[in-house]
Amino acid sequence: MDERASDLTERVRALVTDVPDHPRPGVVFKDITPLLADADAFRAVVQHMAARVRGRVDLVVGMEARGFILGAPVAVELGVGFVPVRKEGKLPGRTLSGAYELEYGSAVLEVHADAVAPGARVLVVDDVLATGGTAGATVELLERCGAEVVGLAFLMELTFLDGRAALGGRDLDVLLSC
Repeated sequence: MDERASDLTERVRALVTDVPDHPRPGVVFKDITPLLADADAFRAVVQHMAARVRGRVDLVVGMEARGFILGAPVAVELGVGFVPVRKEGKLPGRTLSGAYELEYGSAVLEVHADAVAPGARVLVVDDVLATGGTAGATVELLERCGAEVVGLAFLMELTFLDGRAALGGRDLDVLLSC
């Protein structure tokens, strides 16, 4: 990691707040609100996420909900479009859906059926890589659309949950490991 990335990592680490027992006892929620409120740090994170794929992607895809917050400005920084992947029932029109497993059950994600053209080169963005279920389901949905997933960018990774394993060796960019 170069010095600028190392400095940014430490800045992000200082701005991401741990909230114990949220949303349930035993869970430590990673609150990115202080990072989002710091315009310079937020801009630096967006620029970092965009830098590795500049000129190599046609679209940025963000997963509900904090993936929207990070993914949309990354798309603007890259000068490409943004596509939201949402929870089941939130998108109007014809959608493609994919189910995935959560720690305590399952969920379904959807994308507009015509949102991603076959052959489109895509960057997937989210705030946290945890178990890899949401990211894996998103990649699968995009590939069903005919997209080429160029990489995945995460603000942070909860390494103890080994989400990387669920992503089958895909190209990952993670700013902060927790």
